Amino acid sequence: MRNANLLTDNPVLYEARFPDEVRLAGRWAEDCLRRYGAGPRVLDIGCGTGRDAAYLHGAGRTVVGADLSEAMLEHARAHHPGPEYIRADLRGFDLAERSFDAVVCLDSALLYCHTNDELDGFLTSCRNSLAPGGLLVAEMRNGAFFLGRTELLDTTSVNELSWQGITYRSTTTLRVDRAAQLLRRTRVWTADDGSPPVEQRSAWRLVFPQELRHLLAVHGFEVLALYDGPGPRTEPPWREGDLPGATADADRLHLVARLTRAH
Repeated sequence: MRNANLLTDNPVLYEARFPDEVRLAGRWAEDCLRRYGAGPRVLDIGCGTGRDAAYLHGAGRTVVGADLSEAMLEHARAHHPGPEYIRADLRGFDLAERSFDAVVCLDSALLYCHTNDELDGFLTSCRNSLAPGGLLVAEMRNGAFFLGRTELLDTTSVNELSWQGITYRSTTTLRVDRAAQLLRRTRVWTADDGSPPVEQRSAWRLVFPQELRHLLAVHGFEVLALYDGPGPRTEPPWREGDLPGATADADRLHLVARLTRAH
């Protein structure tokens, strides 16, 4: 068995596995930006294949999409044109100071900051990249969901998809690493073309709502909204006109914060 990230190495396969034809995540982000009065200049950090960055561009914004994966960036430039795409690490990036009105970070990308230093690096970089009063809009897994709840840990998830005439099957298991405060994922891919299985290991930081409020305050942000749903990956999903919820204990967490104190 070889180790690789089959999805990030193959962005077309990523989009086939996680389809979003109606651009639900981009529409939700645009709704947040409008609701809280963000200006036109947006950084989509951890932009992946560029679908959401391109949607925001189509909504009339000036967008920079940033990601660490060159494969994802090449795909974004070819298939989702409009934004400028650059390589950057969300755990610490140095872009034009105070050049953005909003930073958008979707699909749990923020949670690839595994340590406190990495979370500080992300928020420091956001602060340095935002104009005064700029917004941080993020969507991620909710660490609070895993306090005494195990339904996502007790079930193995199996999915199949076909790509270029080959059928792929993924088997995914999750476990909580309590000491590191990480949700660890193991995903094994098999294919019907006889190729060896591919094992992918990854992890997300389990960040809790009150912890996140504290981190944001330390970095000069005021939390405007922090809630579990509705959002682009909730069930039922967010729909146009839906208002932010009032609870924060389901499996997704949605954040809107304003920079009130630049350093």
